[in-house]
Amino acid sequence: MKAKFGLTTATALVVANMIGSGVFTSLGFQAVGLSSGFALLMLWVLGGAIALFGALTYSEAGILFPRSGGEYHFLSEMFHPALGFLAGWISLLVGFAAPVAAAAMGLGRYLTTALGAAGETARFAGLSASSWIAIGVIAALTALHSLDKAVGARFQNVITIFKVVFIVLIVVLGLTMGSSTGLSFAPTGRALRDVLSPAFAVSMFFVTFSYSGWNAAAYVAGEIDRPQRNLPRSLISGTLIVIALYVLLNFVFLRTVPIPELAGKLEVGYLFADRVFGTSGGRIMGGIIAFLLLSSISAMIIAGPRISRVIGEDYRMFRVLGKTTSKDIPAVAIVVQGLLSVFYIVTSTFDQVIVFIGFTLNLFTFMTVLGVMRMRIKRPDLPRPYKTVGYPWVPLAFLAIHIYILVYGLIYRPKESLAGLGLTAAGLVVYGIDKKLRKKGVPARV
Repeated sequence: MKAKFGLTTATALVVANMIGSGVFTSLGFQAVGLSSGFALLMLWVLGGAIALFGALTYSEAGILFPRSGGEYHFLSEMFHPALGFLAGWISLLVGFAAPVAAAAMGLGRYLTTALGAAGETARFAGLSASSWIAIGVIAALTALHSLDKAVGARFQNVITIFKVVFIVLIVVLGLTMGSSTGLSFAPTGRALRDVLSPAFAVSMFFVTFSYSGWNAAAYVAGEIDRPQRNLPRSLISGTLIVIALYVLLNFVFLRTVPIPELAGKLEVGYLFADRVFGTSGGRIMGGIIAFLLLSSISAMIIAGPRISRVIGEDYRMFRVLGKTTSKDIPAVAIVVQGLLSVFYIVTSTFDQVIVFIGFTLNLFTFMTVLGVMRMRIKRPDLPRPYKTVGYPWVPLAFLAIHIYILVYGLIYRPKESLAGLGLTAAGLVVYGIDKKLRKKGVPARV
């Protein structure tokens, strides 16, 4: 009997995919353009609302089309296979491999910081110590999830529970031991001007990246036990857990560390621990955060290859990715994603990749939510044991906020946004080539 992911594992995938390096690093970038506590905290509240609205709507999409693959499968069914392929193309090349590389590098940097600066200056074969740590972590977790789904699921559950407990502990210690900087969180006139500023809109890119992963369970829908019941529960409960943790965690960071110290800094968690526990406490915190990032890397190594797998099942050019082991594990797809992640680490291009795919990934989630509304009109006959809570206002709010983010992305990050669209357009060429192969009589499925 093939192993299935239960509700606990599906929820753990959502939580672990969402809580990554972003929440421990992005606040410093937001503090460069924003200085009011209210505006900075509202970023995380609004980002949480977007994620929740998306999770509520994706739950209906997952029930309508319960096959692994996420946006690739949804958009293929809702609109056209070409649009679904483009979503899968982006996910295959960078959507998961680059964030895995980024999280692994974050792990390496936090760990070398915890061990002392000398560890980072050591180099071998042109790569820093943190890069080698990142590569080793990716190799180990790729091997784990390629060999045994049940063991991998247990590992994911345990390390995610540890992550949640530790973040709750940070919040409690920050509130009880940390001294307040006196930052106001009141909605003053200046704070409201911050909320309406271009800097607030641009900062939403960092927040949506930190919240990305709320749709993680949809990528493994075909491997979830009783998906009609467990898929919506995992998406919604996982997202609610992370919203609560994110808002509380950033409140504690802002309450404890002065904004001038945060501005432009990456190691926000380290700065917090240094002020609350001293220098030695900061190093310990760095080591623990490095350990926590294992959960995010592991979750993305589970979710990403499920998209590659269904692409391999459907398209001749990628059929090798559709192969599975006797335990129903897409081992080839997992290894290919791992190799891509290592490539981004070695070439040191993963950070640029994450920036320019942000626009494109937001575009595909926008299209998926729009597709749910389209299916309500075009296919009202489809069974819907779960319907989006708050329909149509919840998906409409999601679409409105995403239009706001996408427009500002084009205006203030035109190079990155257009580069992402360019990579997507290249996928159309590949789709056309595969289509010609199929017209010559080569079957799509294997």
